[in-house]
Amino acid sequence: MSRSLYRLGRAAALRPWRFIVVWVVLVAAVAGLAGVAGGALHDDYTLDGTGSQEATDLLEERFPALSGADARVVVHAESGTVDRAALAEAAGELRELPHVSVVEPPRRSPDGATALMTVRYSVPVTDLEPKPTLDLLRSATDNLDAAGYQVEFGGQVPENVTAPGGVAEAIGVGAALVILLLAFGSVVAAGLPLVVALAGLGAGVSGITLLAAFTEVATTAPTLATMVGLGVGIDYALFILTRHREGMAAGLGVPESVGRAVATAGQSVIFAGSTVLLALCGLVLTRIPVFMTMGFTTGLVVAATVLSAVTLLPAVLGLAGRRVLRRRDRAAGAKITVESPRVRRWAEHVGRHPWPWLLAASVLMLALAAPALGMRTWPSDASSQPTSITVRQAYDLVAEGYGDGANGPLVVAVDLTKVDPGALPGLRDSLAGTAGVTAVAEPVPSPRRDAAVIMVTPEYGPQDARVTGLVDRIRADVLPPGAEVTGLTAAYVDLSRMLSDRLWPVIGAVVATSFILLMIMFRSLLAPLKAAVMNLLSIGAAYGVLTAVFQWGWGAEALGLPHSVPVSSFILLLMFAVLFGVSMDYEVFLLSRIREEWLLHGDARGSVTAGLAATGRVISSAALIMVAVFLGFAADPGLVIKQMGVGLAVAVALDATIVRLVLVPATMSLLGRANWWLPRPLARVLPEIGAHGGAGPVSADRREPELGRV
Repeated sequence: MSRSLYRLGRAAALRPWRFIVVWVVLVAAVAGLAGVAGGALHDDYTLDGTGSQEATDLLEERFPALSGADARVVVHAESGTVDRAALAEAAGELRELPHVSVVEPPRRSPDGATALMTVRYSVPVTDLEPKPTLDLLRSATDNLDAAGYQVEFGGQVPENVTAPGGVAEAIGVGAALVILLLAFGSVVAAGLPLVVALAGLGAGVSGITLLAAFTEVATTAPTLATMVGLGVGIDYALFILTRHREGMAAGLGVPESVGRAVATAGQSVIFAGSTVLLALCGLVLTRIPVFMTMGFTTGLVVAATVLSAVTLLPAVLGLAGRRVLRRRDRAAGAKITVESPRVRRWAEHVGRHPWPWLLAASVLMLALAAPALGMRTWPSDASSQPTSITVRQAYDLVAEGYGDGANGPLVVAVDLTKVDPGALPGLRDSLAGTAGVTAVAEPVPSPRRDAAVIMVTPEYGPQDARVTGLVDRIRADVLPPGAEVTGLTAAYVDLSRMLSDRLWPVIGAVVATSFILLMIMFRSLLAPLKAAVMNLLSIGAAYGVLTAVFQWGWGAEALGLPHSVPVSSFILLLMFAVLFGVSMDYEVFLLSRIREEWLLHGDARGSVTAGLAATGRVISSAALIMVAVFLGFAADPGLVIKQMGVGLAVAVALDATIVRLVLVPATMSLLGRANWWLPRPLARVLPEIGAHGGAGPVSADRREPELGRV
């Protein structure tokens, strides 16, 4: 592979405009097609095999008016009561809105100061445009607003409205530019990784829009893909650029230096990208459509950034010439420092005292991971939103006027072809007598009287930990065969349980496939095993910090949240898949350089020191960039993206410091030559790809740079 990459990189540097024009045409064509033929984003939360999905399917079949999206109009009078005539007028306007099937009669609070109108649509929320639909709701209730009432909106439609994006991306790009400028001292060198990453990102995100025309794509998928793609795209370009600068420091011409950089660092980029893609493929095992789309759309963007790093970057490097160097380093004969003396001294120190540092770092990582033992996962709802937005204000008004459980009613769907209609009154009474239930409505039959719905109001709000036990009690002790419970709260229970059940199969598949890939790349058993263990430590520590920040509330207010919240159910699986792949990037780049030194010199401890010294600056810069990008997304209003940003930033920071600077040199010093041990039967079977085209340590009279044979 390295020979082909060498020829590709050299050709791009010699004929840069050909490659640049191809990329400009590619990005423009994909963006144009996305604008013309791209599809809309839809969330598919189908939970096959669950009770809530069974009840939802029954409603769709026999209660079309109840199977679509809903919105809640909450009207509150600061003094006195809400006028009934004004409510009736607004209800009439709401019935005329597109796709509205039913507007339930206004339900007044006991003191009459609050009224709740539920608007039901004939289509699911994924078929509605949230912002325009919310604007229509506001227009239909203008009379209430004009009368001086407080009018707020909740339910599925308003909660799907997202704030305009772009802020997080701008923060990440700005921070990356500053870090690159400080690291390289050249505007050209600082700008190139950004340009290349943004080109790959543009092609990938446009590809997501095109993909949405053929399949369901989650609404958060482009944001997640942008977050990951921007971070890894800049890093991939940075690693190749740094290797190119090393080549120029060694006196190579620009085309030769670019070719060698792509042959070495470029091959590491391909393998690093492959580990990310393999990790994301693990999300397919969840069998939950929204997760699967997040996996393959993020993978699409990562693949595009890898492609831009090994094809577009060599072209712009060839065009830039020696301008990627600092001005003082461009003169002939200028001495250019490529390694970090501080990191070299530190690595030598850790290598001389591996056990104390290994134990101290392990204790620290385990201590950070400890809070995760008490982690509670639960999907976010309106109570997690800032108090300034309408869905949170509607939530608070409903809780104040009707009780916490009114924000998450349970819907019991009864199939009257399996349950005797005469049993409905008794079923209602049993539900009313269940601990944790405050109110039960009268059964409502379907138009054909072959099904019935019973609305149940819990005592607890949707995020209360006791609601899971309530749903389980209703299913186990109250409902006869042919009846099931659904609603947002019941669906949350099923979703959390399903994700928990599928966590370990995903972890096992991701770790196993990544281990095999790294075993092939490094021709070693212990190196990839160590990398997997280190990544699991980083992920565990990130889970622990997330628990402390969000669930314990140590940093919730600083991140714009009104109070502590559970860790989102989406986070465990989603963050594991993304983080295992992203964290493995640094292991791949570091181990690639250590193995290269090992192949050249055969010195186990010296190769670790040399590899750390050579990659110290670039990995630190890359980690700073990725942390800045991820922390930028911590400002996103969506709780899932916010928690992903914090978790990924913490894990990358730990990976680039505690893991890379302490755990890696300590463990590799202790293992010595065993780092590169591979049983002979496996050595005969595995292809000789190698990190940089090599297969094993060379003898003293034949040790020469791998690049000399490219």
